[in-house]
Amino acid sequence: MRIGILTGGGDVPGLNPCIKAVVNGAEERGWEVLGIRRGWGGLLNYNTADDEHARAEWVRQLKRGDVRTIDRYGGTHLHTSRTNPQKVRPGDLPEFLKERFPFAPGAKTVDTTPHVLEVLEHLQIDTLVPIGGDDTLSYAVRMHQEGFRVVAIPKTMDND
Repeated sequence: MRIGILTGGGDVPGLNPCIKAVVNGAEERGWEVLGIRRGWGGLLNYNTADDEHARAEWVRQLKRGDVRTIDRYGGTHLHTSRTNPQKVRPGDLPEFLKERFPFAPGAKTVDTTPHVLEVLEHLQIDTLVPIGGDDTLSYAVRMHQEGFRVVAIPKTMDND
């Protein structure tokens, strides 16, 4: 089993301990964990045609030794973003996706979900663990609706 984990939205206490717990629990079961950098933005910006560069920039294998001390630090070891792949604005769409996802006249956003699903398949991720608030987890619901296995972990900085 290969798990992908990402953090989205604002930093809150407990993100790194949560990442550590997922990695340690997965390793105890013999599962592999891939950390996705910069939340949903890491999947949006991952160019499967340039796999070596994309993997180095956006994905990191996480093992027990990698997360041993991260719970001592604030923020998120994986970094975060406020990217929502179903609402990508023109300035946020990666160059390599511009032909594939053209903006309709008057449209302010474009839905790049097909690309995100292809990246998850390319990385052979079986289950995705997004840690986030309303926007991050609303997109996790979309992934679930698309048939992708998701185990969401809620967090909030808005006390909602």
